[in-house]
Amino acid sequence: MKILLTISVFIVLGISKLSAAPVNIDSLKQQVAVTSDSLKAPLYTQIAGTYLNYDTISSKRERYIYEENAIGYTLKAIHYYSKYNDTTGLRLSFDNLARAYRSEKKFTQAKWFILQSNTLSRAKNDVPNIIASLLELSLIKTDIQDYSLAMRDLNEALKLSSANHMSKTESDVQMGYVTLYNNMKLYDKADIALKRHDAILDSITRGDDAKVAMAQDSIQRKKKVYLTSNRRVYKANSAKKIALL
Repeated sequence: MKILLTISVFIVLGISKLSAAPVNIDSLKQQVAVTSDSLKAPLYTQIAGTYLNYDTISSKRERYIYEENAIGYTLKAIHYYSKYNDTTGLRLSFDNLARAYRSEKKFTQAKWFILQSNTLSRAKNDVPNIIASLLELSLIKTDIQDYSLAMRDLNEALKLSSANHMSKTESDVQMGYVTLYNNMKLYDKADIALKRHDAILDSITRGDDAKVAMAQDSIQRKKKVYLTSNRRVYKANSAKKIALL
């Protein structure tokens, strides 16, 4: 249990570092060589995560090299996650493999790995990641023009996000509908889904603004009560002093 907790914490910290600053891949590779088996997986995940940042690469050959490295290091991570039965690490790895294989248009592999992620999430009743895997699965099915099944995945994702009051996720689901309908050339329905997406985000923004306004009002009311209370204490003390004189 202690080892699994350490690995999971390491994953979170590693991902945070990836988003915060560039990672020296050579340094990470050197760390792997001298790290105990129980901590190799998150390092491999961090290396793979760096290679997954291929979206801005214009060279097809270089992009392909990045994709292959992302896959290779993720598979190495899976070996150790499996060894220590770290399902969180496995799910993350399956997500990364699905993304990389989809980018390579290897849809059979992409579909298989995202289904493994979905299965793990369902076993833990991890609703956010169930929805995330359904969205990715719908994109893969849209790519292979399996539109009816893509629609089924989106409908389930919408039902889950709505039932669990996950407004931001629900807006993401609407964008999934936009992609699906555009591929089906149902542009009117795509426009409706886009409007729903925008309306949900607008509602979230207005809700956040209302919360801020309520918080500021609460602070002002507490401040007013505090000042009034202090004035009463001051007047009472002044009256006592006068009486003593």
